[in-house]
Amino acid sequence: MARHQPIQLGTQIAGYQVEHEIGRGGMSVVYLATDLRLGRAAALKVLAPELTLIDDLRRRFINESRVAAAIDHPHIVPIYASGESDGVLYIAMRYVAGPDLGALLDRDGPLPVTDALGIAAQVASALDAAHENGLVHGDVKPGNILVAASGVGDDPYAYLMDFGLAKPSLDASSTSVGEFVGTLDYVAPEQISGRPVDGRGDLYSLACVVYEVLAGGPVFQRDDDMALLWAHQYDQPPELSGARPGLAPAVDSVMAKALAKASDDRFGSCREFVEELFSAAGGLAS
Repeated sequence: MARHQPIQLGTQIAGYQVEHEIGRGGMSVVYLATDLRLGRAAALKVLAPELTLIDDLRRRFINESRVAAAIDHPHIVPIYASGESDGVLYIAMRYVAGPDLGALLDRDGPLPVTDALGIAAQVASALDAAHENGLVHGDVKPGNILVAASGVGDDPYAYLMDFGLAKPSLDASSTSVGEFVGTLDYVAPEQISGRPVDGRGDLYSLACVVYEVLAGGPVFQRDDDMALLWAHQYDQPPELSGARPGLAPAVDSVMAKALAKASDDRFGSCREFVEELFSAAGGLAS
């Protein structure tokens, strides 16, 4: 895939002035920008110009803004505006001054139990809100969770972002066997095999994230992608209490249920999973 062509600093896009780059992914670049009408900072996400002619990527990018804007939730990044300006597809959203969860893990290592479960609870509430609106996020991972200080005792405040892959629950029409959209370390078995997906697929991905933020590494670690896909579909996950000394063994049965291969064997909601995990952890804050 061609490299992203940078937008010149100072460029104005639909009333937003580009200040500097703050992040990039496989299909987009995010800039800190100034809203020239309201004088506030914003995060301006721009589809890489060389990708704007690819219909599937255009639809995915446009879908992100529509889905996120339709769900009013305190832990989903608010959308200010979106559209196309002089051939540039953009989404303007609230600027969150904090790292994503993946960067936080790279910097600090595994999180304290209370912080990890607090973030999980916030993301769970955002996911359940999406599911109540008939939508599946489809790509829950540390890189799609922004973490900012709440200002209240410096407790972390999480925002779920990047709804570009979101689609209606139980919709497998765009996925055939052996194909999926998502990220390998967090992808649910039904996404891999092309079976219908609902909110329990996001729950599986959230459980993978929780394991990583507490253990310091992905739930399944394999030498190649095919082995990793196999593990998600057929291998039993390792016990979290063995990877995080001092964590109550009761968490293992909770994680096993959240990471069940069959979606019917998982919890009914993300909130239920996190509540059970809180209870099993026994209030430990190590």
